[in-house]
Amino acid sequence: MSPENAIEVRELTKKFKVYFDKGHTLKEKTLFRRRRAYEERKVLNGISFDVKRGEAVGLIGHNGCGKSTTLKLLTRIMYPDSGTITMQGRVSSLIELGAGFHPDLSGRENIYINASIFGLTRKEIDARLDEIISFSELEEFIDNPVRTYSSGMYMRLAFSVAINVDADILLIDEILAVGDAGFQAKCFHKLKEIKAGGTTIVIVSHSLGQIEQICEKSYWIHNGSIAAEGPPREVHPQYLDYIAKERVRISNKNAARHSKDADGEADGTLQQRSGQDTSGPAEDIKTEQKEQPEKKEQEEQAGRSEETEHSKAEQTARWGNGMARITSVRLLDGQKHEAAAFCTGDPMVVEIRYHVSQAVEDVIFGIGIFRMDGVQCYGTNTKIDHLDEFSLTEDGTMTVSLKELPLLPAQYTLDVAIESGKHMAVDYYTKAKQFEMVSSLYDIGVARIVHQWELTSGRGA
Repeated sequence: MSPENAIEVRELTKKFKVYFDKGHTLKEKTLFRRRRAYEERKVLNGISFDVKRGEAVGLIGHNGCGKSTTLKLLTRIMYPDSGTITMQGRVSSLIELGAGFHPDLSGRENIYINASIFGLTRKEIDARLDEIISFSELEEFIDNPVRTYSSGMYMRLAFSVAINVDADILLIDEILAVGDAGFQAKCFHKLKEIKAGGTTIVIVSHSLGQIEQICEKSYWIHNGSIAAEGPPREVHPQYLDYIAKERVRISNKNAARHSKDADGEADGTLQQRSGQDTSGPAEDIKTEQKEQPEKKEQEEQAGRSEETEHSKAEQTARWGNGMARITSVRLLDGQKHEAAAFCTGDPMVVEIRYHVSQAVEDVIFGIGIFRMDGVQCYGTNTKIDHLDEFSLTEDGTMTVSLKELPLLPAQYTLDVAIESGKHMAVDYYTKAKQFEMVSSLYDIGVARIVHQWELTSGRGA
């Protein structure tokens, strides 16, 4: 092992058995053997990394990628299937705060129990007792039973014990959100003090801001392997970009599935209305209709009532003279695929299909984008963009291409409209579509404005 390293991990692998339905009692295991079927899931697939003495590193990645498993292997709570872990120095871990606390014992008594779990002797605990109590800010309640503590008080006491253990290597797993804002700041300051004292720190967290404040290096673990490593400001944008694209993929996949389900329901409704039923011959349908006329009448009344309610709900979202009507609105991505989520800066195509009942002169098409809290983010129409006057005489499609959508992450709705002449409403369709914007950016506000920073110093300033 290199003398400059505190931790060396080489070709670490770990897999788990995931049971579909595991019996727990002897009777269940004997009678229901088939329930013990399982699949092997490989969580870590040969990861390797080094952590230098006094260095703070962060492990990031989506849920289930292997971050916490790596940390548990480092603490030797569990052991790898293959590979090696070498560490130099005394190790302390903040993985489960309060492990070993007894609810019926006082806070003071639990300090001794919890600190002894971390390897401190009675003499060492006595020397640190006042400091631990002071850091937790629980002097008034320290001799009360822990079961009378609030969850915040419980976590503060547990963190105070763990943070005041002298260690060469400190392993932390998702426990930095402790107590109120003031106490969290205090914990961060304490971690920085520990780091300045030469302690090696490994942090697992979904809070990238916390890692950027403490760590010099980040490892992005993806599907059991290290996808990227380096300074947090370089690795985190790559990770956030992946998360944004994955969010878009999942949202669009769900939108496509819902669209397919809706089409299937519509087909089923049409079959029912046309008197077709794939469950049996036509004679059975006629017999059933003859035997149950009252049921048929009730269903027809319910159907008419449902259509009336749907019509009322639709009328609250749109209005106009009806000479032309918007029949569908689709949002397409850069590859012309229907989408429900977009990344900041990506293109969007709005496709508006319409039906013409009566010729419409001097037509204006318009769109409006609103955030879900009602803030209008953008709006335009064909008149603003100086398109030549045109009329609608037959069904067709209008598309508007937004080459770079600069909206920041949030949920949005799209309004579309057809007007005639001087703002005469033909069909106003509010909240015609809902979509989501995702991004790896930290900008504040509604949209990302293209900009560039330049520092001038010296005599030319």
